[in-house]
Amino acid sequence: MSARPQVSIISAEGKQTSTQLPLPAVFSAPVRPDIVHSVFVRVNKNKRQAYAVSEKAGHQTSAESWGTGRAVARIPRVGGGGTHRSGQAAFGNMCRGGRMFAPTKTWRKWHVKVNHNEKRYATASAIAASAVTSLVLARGHRVEQVKELPLVVSNDFEAVTKTKEAVAVLKAVGAHKDVIKVIKSKKLRSGKGKLRGRRFTQRRGPLVVYSQDNGLVKALRNVPGVETTDVKHLGLLQLAPGAHLGRFIVWTQGAFESLDSIYGSDSSASVKSGYTLPANIISNTDVTRLINSAEVQAVVRPAGQPTQKRTHVLKKNPLKNKQVLLRLNPYAKAYAAEKLGSAKVDQKAVKPSKGAFSSVLKN
Repeated sequence: MSARPQVSIISAEGKQTSTQLPLPAVFSAPVRPDIVHSVFVRVNKNKRQAYAVSEKAGHQTSAESWGTGRAVARIPRVGGGGTHRSGQAAFGNMCRGGRMFAPTKTWRKWHVKVNHNEKRYATASAIAASAVTSLVLARGHRVEQVKELPLVVSNDFEAVTKTKEAVAVLKAVGAHKDVIKVIKSKKLRSGKGKLRGRRFTQRRGPLVVYSQDNGLVKALRNVPGVETTDVKHLGLLQLAPGAHLGRFIVWTQGAFESLDSIYGSDSSASVKSGYTLPANIISNTDVTRLINSAEVQAVVRPAGQPTQKRTHVLKKNPLKNKQVLLRLNPYAKAYAAEKLGSAKVDQKAVKPSKGAFSSVLKN
């Protein structure tokens, strides 16, 4: 652990303390946007409400087929007379006022199972991405005034019980600018969602992760965009909303210290039985830079060996392209010159001179 980078603890007044903690091993997990997106899409389906059309829809009429022999389709038709509805087709999904094809049912399989280890991989990847400043900025969070990421605040923050005090702490540590962004982003939702209890939309603010709730949750529950969660209950829906990595997280000191016991450090985790963190297959993921490095190229192409020029012989027709023809058959140039010379000789032998032609005309 001594070889890991050290993270400074920020006091509730915004001052950097002398206490430093080693960076937990979960922050070195591979950042895998593909796994995060795959897991998020499936986990996000587990909070849907069941919906279905009415079982009676499209069948609340008396209709009967006229049978064959009347030069009309055999679809059931509404009886009676004296109205436009009489004689019209009913029941079928292609009919006006008919049922839909395969009507939706409430007993559809709404919940989707996700592999336990896969969810843990995505969660660890989202936690690791929260310490990358470029990803946090790319997600839209305003962290210009934050001293360093990950942002760790002392345990005094957990004992805050008043909203005014909690906002003061956020201002002191430089996280309040992200709250201002959330307040300014509040907009009226377009569409029918306005009538269904979700009238407004707004961005996500910082996520405060604590180890013990001594009044912090109640103090922050009314601050726009700020969410709180226990470090033992970290979930992907909060760590990467919309499957976008780089959530701005404010850690308390107790929560930050417990990450190694929850997700494991150099050995398996103590809280998650038998779990070990995912590791990178290669330490440097910039494969292009590795291939083009001087060390690799010195082995692949030793010094003094001429560089082979790439040719696209197979992509061009040698019958139409002279350069490709000469590469395949160097004798083609001499053969063409020889053929051209013989053609000129034959042309001179066949073509009569101007004087001979005029003498023939005179005779």
